[in-house]
Amino acid sequence: MERTVGTISRGVRAPIIREGDPLAQIVADCILNASKAENFTIHNRDVAAVTEAVVARAQGNYASVDDIAADVKAHFPDGEAGVIFPILSRNRFSVCLKGIATGLKKIVLMLSYPSDEVGNHLISLDALDEKGIDPWRDTLTEAQYRELFGRVLHPFTGVDYIEFYRDLITSCGCEVEIILSNDAKTILNYTKNVLACDIHSRQRTKKILEKAGAERVYCLDDILCASVNGSGFNEQYGLLGSNKATETTVKLFPRDCQAFVNEVQAILAEKTGVKVEVMVYGDGAFKDPVGKIWELADPVVSPAFTDGLMGTPNELKLKYLADNQFADLKGEELKKAITEQINQKDRDLKGDMASQGTTPRRLTDLIGSLCDLTSGSGDKGTPIVFIQGYFDNYAN
Repeated sequence: MERTVGTISRGVRAPIIREGDPLAQIVADCILNASKAENFTIHNRDVAAVTEAVVARAQGNYASVDDIAADVKAHFPDGEAGVIFPILSRNRFSVCLKGIATGLKKIVLMLSYPSDEVGNHLISLDALDEKGIDPWRDTLTEAQYRELFGRVLHPFTGVDYIEFYRDLITSCGCEVEIILSNDAKTILNYTKNVLACDIHSRQRTKKILEKAGAERVYCLDDILCASVNGSGFNEQYGLLGSNKATETTVKLFPRDCQAFVNEVQAILAEKTGVKVEVMVYGDGAFKDPVGKIWELADPVVSPAFTDGLMGTPNELKLKYLADNQFADLKGEELKKAITEQINQKDRDLKGDMASQGTTPRRLTDLIGSLCDLTSGSGDKGTPIVFIQGYFDNYAN
């Protein structure tokens, strides 16, 4: 019988994961149990994806405010620093900022505007236009911002992030001055010691500041890249990718993920005789058209994946074929012609007009986004996503 269904993405239920749990075995067992309960067969090139949150939980990869403070103090022994370009997030940054403020005596907090790096808005572009403010040229003090725009609440969270971050810093006994600017060099008018908190542009920010004469420049991946007093850590990403666990602790991005995905793949191969691709995923990479938030607050979508998930899609655009070289065909004749075209396609379609409009992104970014949307971020209880048919096409 001809197949009538393409890609299927299933959220797979799992027990609540605790530190020390044998996660690779748990993931494999959950997938095997789901296949029996839901009556689906596991095939070669199916994809098993596990959210980074449960990997970090199983590792016990946590750190406290005091751990962060100790590391910040070691990096900035003078007790003063500019903290620039943080994202506006209670979940992602509030506990990190609490640790930073606990480790310092004074912070000059410099926020990008009208939004942070991932699209959380302080103010709308229309409001800037109305007031004649150029965000690429103008620097605003907190007082100037208030005079121009007053108290602006985030449309979804109802938080005034300038007020929230100010109160958080001062509650830690740290002095704070807040400015708004999109030029990293602006901070050097206030201090030569800088902690750059941007995620995807951090290396460029660091280079700009060092070239402009900064004395000490660190990024969030320099903080907790090694254990402090027995804390969790991440050698590659430090505080990047961390989430609020409690009011005084963060869950860090997981470590040693490559060994984990290889282990899951090996267990499933032993149990099923097929090669399932495995990945760890965090935030997807997509943008909300209403809230303007670009979801990717993690440093990467996938910190580790098996070899079969390397690369980018190599696909033909069916509507292009149907509207161009096969425009005179229809029905079974059209189906046969397109099927043959797919079967004969080059291994690398880069630059081929018949591939235009296909998504030019890495497989792990695409699949990770699908996983993030499937599992959600709330109470679905499906930290494992099992995807079938992703690598199929119209000719299969």
